[in-house]
Amino acid sequence: MFSTLANAWKIPELRKKLMFTMLVLLIYRICSVIPVPFIDAAQLASYFESTLSNTILGLYDAMSGSAFSTATVLALGIQPYINSSIIIQLLTVAIPALERMAKEEGEAGKKKIERITRYTTVGLGLLLGFAYYTMMRNYETQGLTLITGEGFLPAMVIILAFTAGSCFVMWMGEQITEFGIGNGISMILFANIISGLPGTLSRLLGMAWWQSLIVVVGMVLLVVFIVFINDAERRIQIQYAKRVVGRKVYGGQATNLPIKVAMSGVMPVIFASSICSIPATVCAFIGVKEGNWWYDNLWSPNSWAYFAAYVLMIFFFSWFYSTIQYDPVEIANNLKKNGGFIPGFRPGKPTADFIQNVINKIIVFGAVYLAIVAGLPIVSGNLMSGVKNLAIGGTSVIIVVGVALETVKALEAQMLMRHYKGFLD
Repeated sequence: MFSTLANAWKIPELRKKLMFTMLVLLIYRICSVIPVPFIDAAQLASYFESTLSNTILGLYDAMSGSAFSTATVLALGIQPYINSSIIIQLLTVAIPALERMAKEEGEAGKKKIERITRYTTVGLGLLLGFAYYTMMRNYETQGLTLITGEGFLPAMVIILAFTAGSCFVMWMGEQITEFGIGNGISMILFANIISGLPGTLSRLLGMAWWQSLIVVVGMVLLVVFIVFINDAERRIQIQYAKRVVGRKVYGGQATNLPIKVAMSGVMPVIFASSICSIPATVCAFIGVKEGNWWYDNLWSPNSWAYFAAYVLMIFFFSWFYSTIQYDPVEIANNLKKNGGFIPGFRPGKPTADFIQNVINKIIVFGAVYLAIVAGLPIVSGNLMSGVKNLAIGGTSVIIVVGVALETVKALEAQMLMRHYKGFLD
């Protein structure tokens, strides 16, 4: 990876793209510490660390690079855009008009989908900004004065500042995608998670030496495991029939239909974390804290009951997300139209059934992989108390490793295109 970055830096065009990406990420990190007026950020951060860090808000805080817990301008981060993208993607499957727009209208249809996603992001930003303001206002019943102003003007300033911040993050992500390296949204998530690395290292150094050694070795093995599974795929052999047109023979070649083992990416883990964190979030809102039997044994993120529910949710969302991504009937029909077939299976329904069986097996392997990566920090935290304070989540590790691999592949692809000699040479 480092050699790829070094080689890319020597190419002027790629060096400009790398510098542009780093400049945008630097601007993002600077803006993520700009406070929103009328909010006591210090008191909010203290209360967040003591009460809300184990709730669903803790996941939002990790994705925003600790901007959420301090209520800065970029507190909402990239979450509104991610949520709107997921909503539009699901609606594209459910609403025929959006499906036709995405598949039949080509590039114009994609631009319309992107425009709808942006408008949805603004709407979600307003909704989440209002919810965050309402949450801070409700904490006044617990003796906390998080909002220092009264009336309509402070409320409007706070909500619009959050919404504008989410729109600005969306714009920066699109700029990185167009003029920089890699996917802009993924790069921003990567930067947010990496920003918490110094704090994690300081807490790691404060642990016993044998615990620190176990954590470091475990993290290295976990990264190697993620890299291996990220590149793993099941290849279904495809054979194309020969066609005779005049005196020429077309087709007859063999190829593969690759299906990645980690086809769902990190989305099942994010969905499962959000769902399983709802009880702890409700407990935080109604004042139930650690020490309560129900919380410690059922709803705490460190309990075994939470771990079991977490794994079940990962399996469910892996199946759900995979059914959206792959349609075996459509794949079989496309093969039939193009004269392709799977050796040993007739075109049509037998081919679709075979592809569905393969996908079902891959879903199980992918869900087991996600359950291991996401559940390992919970198991380690229950076995070693010091690990609980490291704030290392399976979601964060998968995102960091995945984005690093995608960025390296993007750089290698651009360097290959630059040095490729065409037939004119």
